[in-house]
Order: sequence, then C-alpha cells, then structure tokens
Amino acid sequence: MELEKVRSDIEHMRVQLGRQRKEILQLQRAGISTAAADLLLQRMLAKIEGLCAERDKLKQQLPAPTKGRVMGGRQW
Repeated sequence: MELEKVRSDIEHMRVQLGRQRKEILQLQRAGISTAAADLLLQRMLAKIEGLCAERDKLKQQLPAPTKGRVMGGRQW
C-alpha cells in the first residue's frame, strides 16, 4: 500500500535527521564550519514535511471505517 511506503519513508528520514543533527553537534564542538551540513538538514526537513503532507492526503482518500456489528448480536 502506498500509505505504508510513505510512512516508512518518513520514519527512515527522521532517523537520518537525528544522525545528521548529532554529526553537526560533533562538528560544532570541534570548531568546524557546519554551513553545508545545516543546508542539508534544511533540505531533509523540507523533504519530511512534503512526505507528511503526502501521507495526510493519502489518509483522507481512504474510505471511512465502517461501524462494526457483533455477530449474533440482538436486533432492536
């Protein structure tokens, strides 16, 4: 299903984003410029936002869940 693929991609990107943030902190502590890494981080955040928008659109296209009935239940 497409929705599951998008959700998987979002989770994968969030893990990568966390790793990137840790690397940026290490570079900053070492006194190394992080301008390029910050730009990459911004692109990753934009990609995640786009995936979240796509996920929300796909969720809206799903049919509404039907109200279930208990099998053998009473008929009023």
